[in-house]
Amino acid sequence: MKYKRILLKLSGESLMGNNQYGIDPIRLNEYAQEIKEVVALGVEVAIVIGGGNIFRGVAGAAQGMDRVQGDYMGMLATVINSMALQSALEEAGVYTRLQTAIRMEQIAEPFIKRRATRHLEKGRVVIFGAGTGNPYFTTDTAATLRAIEIGADVILKGTRVDGIYSADPEKDPSATKFDTLTFDEVYQKGLNVMDMTAFTLSQENNLPIIVFDMNTSGNLKKLVEGGNIGTLVK
Repeated sequence: MKYKRILLKLSGESLMGNNQYGIDPIRLNEYAQEIKEVVALGVEVAIVIGGGNIFRGVAGAAQGMDRVQGDYMGMLATVINSMALQSALEEAGVYTRLQTAIRMEQIAEPFIKRRATRHLEKGRVVIFGAGTGNPYFTTDTAATLRAIEIGADVILKGTRVDGIYSADPEKDPSATKFDTLTFDEVYQKGLNVMDMTAFTLSQENNLPIIVFDMNTSGNLKKLVEGGNIGTLVK
């Protein structure tokens, strides 16, 4: 395998499937099968999921809600998504552990770096919920932070497009796709890969990011095997 330990970042919106909100059980099970395939290859998998399909703190703040309160609500939304994915993975026969940045002992372990690393070494998928546990930080930042802490080889950001483009390919048919980019090129071109805090963390720690289409069956497996999928930023 090209990558031994990965951090898979999924957006909450990706769990909606074709629905307008919530969790689509069909999409959830598809993701579980994709992850199961790479675990069977011996790849150590950690996962961070957003919560935008349930609640987004920034949106709440835009409507007059206290930003801190809204962000904590968003963190709880990520835990709901994490629990759903954990259930789907275990139904598929994959051993998992859910760790959260906010203590909730009845449903998850608290995040402890050494414990998370040990779970990965034992072949368990570790899902990190509740972001960083702090308001004003996105789940992109949480994903980058956790990836650095566990010594992941790469961040794989699963989206609904097949890489990074010069413009939004859903709105601009003339947009061109990049196969590889440097961190500096992303800055210079003003491309939206991750929020700036997450992106800077990745750059400072020499942690590559691959943006790819998670909704195409087999893409995750091809990536860990070294396939030329998506856009690599390094």
